[in-house]
Amino acid sequence: MRKKPVETIMGLVVLIIALLFLGFAYRVSDLQVVKGYTVKAEFLKVGGLSTGSDVRINGIKVGTVTAQQLNNEDYTVDVVMSIGSDVKLPKDSVATIVGDGLMGDKFVKIEPGKEKEYLQEGDTFAKTKDFKTLEDMVGEVIFMVTDSGNKNE
Repeated sequence: MRKKPVETIMGLVVLIIALLFLGFAYRVSDLQVVKGYTVKAEFLKVGGLSTGSDVRINGIKVGTVTAQQLNNEDYTVDVVMSIGSDVKLPKDSVATIVGDGLMGDKFVKIEPGKEKEYLQEGDTFAKTKDFKTLEDMVGEVIFMVTDSGNKNE
């Protein structure tokens, strides 16, 4: 069985186009790690946050979670993030772990503060909010309903 040269050339063309498509999809999909300065945050619960998760301000990706480690002294989780060098975060900014909907991926949401001083390389967020599970939120609602009912008696 002799192969025709046209089949070989067409196979190579298909492979090249597939590789170009994969490269384009990777660039467009926002999967790259944002390079910039490194900041840290301490959380009690991270709720499924993973290395490579987004760091967002108002829904726009400004960074990437680069590492997580359990602190053996107080059992908090140290989350290390890389923030784009063009983004300056005030020192009183708040880092919160939230999810994209009920079953969506977890990411770090940053609420910028008002201070004139900015976080620098290696700084730690002074204010953080832990991830709230569905059970936590339902418990809060039940507590609010039962607590407000006791005040009227």
